Amino acid sequence: MTPQKKNPLFSLFASVELALFLLFLLATTSIIGTLIPQNSPPDFYIQRYGHKTAQLLRLLDIPDMYNSWWFLALLALFALNLVVCSLERIPQVVRTLRRDGLAVAPEQLPKFPLHREVCLPLGVETAAGQVAALFNTHGWRTREAATATGRLLFAQKGGWTRFGVYVVHCSILIILVGALIGSSKVARNVLHNPHFAFKGSVMLPEGESTNHIVAFKSGEHIDLDFHLRCNAFTIEYYPNGMPKSYRSEVTIIENGQPVRDAVIKVNQPLTYKGVTFYQSSYQPYQHYRVALNKQGGDATTATIAAAQQMDWPEAGISYGIINRESQGEVTRRLKIWFSDNQGEPSVFWVNAGQEAVVERPSGTYTLTLNQLYATGLQATKDPGVWLVYGGCLLMLIGLYIAFFLSHRKLYAFVEGEGNGCRILFAGEANKNKVGFENTFSELINTLQK
Repeated sequence: MTPQKKNPLFSLFASVELALFLLFLLATTSIIGTLIPQNSPPDFYIQRYGHKTAQLLRLLDIPDMYNSWWFLALLALFALNLVVCSLERIPQVVRTLRRDGLAVAPEQLPKFPLHREVCLPLGVETAAGQVAALFNTHGWRTREAATATGRLLFAQKGGWTRFGVYVVHCSILIILVGALIGSSKVARNVLHNPHFAFKGSVMLPEGESTNHIVAFKSGEHIDLDFHLRCNAFTIEYYPNGMPKSYRSEVTIIENGQPVRDAVIKVNQPLTYKGVTFYQSSYQPYQHYRVALNKQGGDATTATIAAAQQMDWPEAGISYGIINRESQGEVTRRLKIWFSDNQGEPSVFWVNAGQEAVVERPSGTYTLTLNQLYATGLQATKDPGVWLVYGGCLLMLIGLYIAFFLSHRKLYAFVEGEGNGCRILFAGEANKNKVGFENTFSELINTLQK
């Protein structure tokens, strides 16, 4: 019978050559996506690469390469290639595992790369029983059958490890599916539900709350089903004035009630209802939170801007900011005037965030001014992230199986010879042949002791 000719398209997608070519393309384009900054404003590409090159980059969707149609098409082709490769080769693996090891002719055993003869002063049945017991003791499931001239024993381990490479294939597909599920572009253009998955940001001033974020690239406002309030923003500096660390103290509010307090740091995000907030930036404002206390008396707080007079009527106090010393937009020192309507006002400098003591005829006061900030938070919702994590874990398992475990087979043919018997051992392994050779020798040496 003439063998059925394979579909050429199926053969193409089942080829390892196509898989290697697609991997090369994916690796090359990923390097391009790493070298060219992603999701930057259009002016950035014009300034860095020139107008014509920037136009070409936009035409090829390089600024958002990992969500571009052609990159997703490459991933789809690679996924299809993996599926077709697996569909073509898995039946061969199944046939290999179903093949009866006892169907091997004893005359074929000396042709195995790994074989060895042993002579024992035992009968065929006794020797076959000892070999079977030896195999079983070491965890080999043994089967045996009588032949015309003796007994043939067969044992194997790790047949399932032949599926290790297909576990890796499956893990890659799971990772790709997870990445697609978590893609904001897929959520917006395919599912038509931008709330399903998104990446965006919010600039939230201290003391204020919001229930929406601004999506990257599209600038679309995406509503949240809760409010996020920034209670306070704290920043620490190195002696040279560079930011050392910063943190946001926030509260989650639902139905007008606070449900959770949290601190967001650079490496300590907050996740709530599938939305993760990362500390990404901050913006100083030229407004200041004032804490004013009268020794042995009352206290008050207020928010004041530069060149603004603030009154504390209950204590008869007025004060304001008349000058500032700043490093960039960050205020370091402030010049304050302070009056209790008794004599000339006090004028003094105070470091931002440090307490100043003011002696006045009406009493002693302590004054602290802290610059107000808006915390910059990146917000993401990625419902496919656990699929990606699960796929990565499955890939590690599959790689371990594929590289470190093997399918091993043992044969032993026992036939009578003179007053004893001759045992011909043979074995094969699809991987780690050196390790299997050691196991093979140890088994035979144990039998001879």
